[in-house]
Amino acid sequence: MATDSHTLRIAGLSVEVVRKPIKNLHLGVYPPEGRVRVAAPLAVDDDAVRMAVINRLGWIKRQRARFQEQPRQSQRLMVSGESHYFLGQRYRLRFIPHDGAARISLRGKRVLELRACPDSSAEKREEALQAFYRAELKQRVPELLEKWQPILGVEAAAWGIKRMKTKWGTCNPTARRIWLNLELAKKPVQCLEYILVHELTHLIERTHNERFLAILDRHLPHWQLARDELNSSMLAEERWN
Repeated sequence: MATDSHTLRIAGLSVEVVRKPIKNLHLGVYPPEGRVRVAAPLAVDDDAVRMAVINRLGWIKRQRARFQEQPRQSQRLMVSGESHYFLGQRYRLRFIPHDGAARISLRGKRVLELRACPDSSAEKREEALQAFYRAELKQRVPELLEKWQPILGVEAAAWGIKRMKTKWGTCNPTARRIWLNLELAKKPVQCLEYILVHELTHLIERTHNERFLAILDRHLPHWQLARDELNSSMLAEERWN
């Protein structure tokens, strides 16, 4: 749990600094504006944080520029013709007037069919899409757990899906609980598998040290490709000792 949180002005950047009982200093740059956040060990002072940020100023600026260059998604109206992503593929939305509860289903290889009341709000239709994403992930995660838990020799006590702004997944090693970002439903299945394996590995090794990376390398040799796919689209984060 964080014991201190404050903001520093470093090289013209507003940097959020959070001190935690951790071993390594972590730097993250987060969308959509390129917010800069440093999670630092309790013993690391502000001068060390300033130096770490300055040393990686070029990387920070590149990440912020990438976010600025990304096309902004127009407001979702949830009407026929809109593009939405599912498992890494783009689908066209097809709206069908329907008197019952709003629901989404796949039609063929490129169509998401939305059945909803003609006067339903975009928010209600969006809720149907999120429910579809959640249901699809809940179908796929158990199969991946069944595959990977025996391989890694671990077992999660609980797992869940929720929307998260800055992380694709989290793990509480003490409670042995894993959370996966709902947004993973939009990404290729390999990305979902990578995040799940990543979080399960935290049940073996809490930190992103050499042992952690060696486990990923041994069991999921191409994990960097999935990581790069995720970092290039929504989140970017760098960690170092």
